[in-house]
Amino acid sequence: MTTDSRAPAETLVIVGGGNMGAALAGGLLAAGVVEASALAIVEVAADRREALSSMFHGVTIVSAPPACGSAVIAVKPPDVPLAARDAVAAGARRILSIAAGVTLKTIESACGDGVAVIRSMPNTPALVRQGASAIAAGSSASDDDMRWAEHVLGSVGLVVRVPETQLDAVTGLAGSGPAYLFLVAESLIDAGIAAGLPADIVDQLVRQLLVGSAALLAQGEPPADLRVKVTSPGGTTAAGLRVLGERNLHQAFVDAVAAATARSRELGAS
Repeated sequence: MTTDSRAPAETLVIVGGGNMGAALAGGLLAAGVVEASALAIVEVAADRREALSSMFHGVTIVSAPPACGSAVIAVKPPDVPLAARDAVAAGARRILSIAAGVTLKTIESACGDGVAVIRSMPNTPALVRQGASAIAAGSSASDDDMRWAEHVLGSVGLVVRVPETQLDAVTGLAGSGPAYLFLVAESLIDAGIAAGLPADIVDQLVRQLLVGSAALLAQGEPPADLRVKVTSPGGTTAAGLRVLGERNLHQAFVDAVAAATARSRELGAS
């Protein structure tokens, strides 16, 4: 484990060594965005620091920010202002926050003048480098700063730019969206078992049908066209879709995203 607090000023620091912080570190290293010698992870828990040192050989693992040029803030929302202040005090002139609900105004106030702040909303598939992230620029963030943030988050998936006013909707859709799909998986597993299939067979089938369907979507064809292709008039799929239409599944998803978006706004205002 590297613990030298005198890391070079060009070091990129990830403040917070939890699941998302570790996933980002792994993505950055695997993609060659940063060398291990130029990356540091700040983690206050000693046992977690030990675990991180086993995961990331050659990376600086410390309890407080070393000298750095930029920082990713990956701590719990209430801890973001202090983490940002500490990173700036260590020399960071670029701050990328991946904490939900903490506004650019709050982070910029903690950082002070002359620091470029970018706010992001990643989602949990970033843990397997298949994330979907949105970034919003603070008042001092240039296009070069935004490209830097895209480069960092691009190591774990897709990155899009939005104004901060749209980040709550991104949270409701892409941030919470994995849970909606996991619920679909749970429901299909229960349905398959109820139809008489063995649980282990159902589990394999459901996982693969979601992976395969995602691969088809990734090719770019509109979802509606893909649905039509698999739905023969009067066939089995049509019978199942008829039930989902009667239960208004479409509107349920619309309402779920709206509710999650509203909750994100409430958390940001608190």
